[in-house]
Amino acid sequence: MENDSPDRPALAGADMRQVRELYASSNGDRWFLARDPGSGRVFVRHEPNAASGGRKAEFEIGEFLARGGQGPEHQALLRLIGSLVGDPARG
Repeated sequence: MENDSPDRPALAGADMRQVRELYASSNGDRWFLARDPGSGRVFVRHEPNAASGGRKAEFEIGEFLARGGQGPEHQALLRLIGSLVGDPARG
């Protein structure tokens, strides 16, 4: 579910243990994997570059992966998820 409410705190003020940068594009857009410590909700947050004038948006992980295709930010999330299960060949 997208949420770009202006009253949500910016990631810069959030507890950094609850946020991990997934990808930063060459034009300044940034994507984060974030967790709301109160609810435990995990989501992807997009912060567009200042020049675009866009608004920050939050997406449930499934929605983010379904809507975006195979962009580098999606690949970064999939690599992170894959790293959590490890490589069985390596023991």
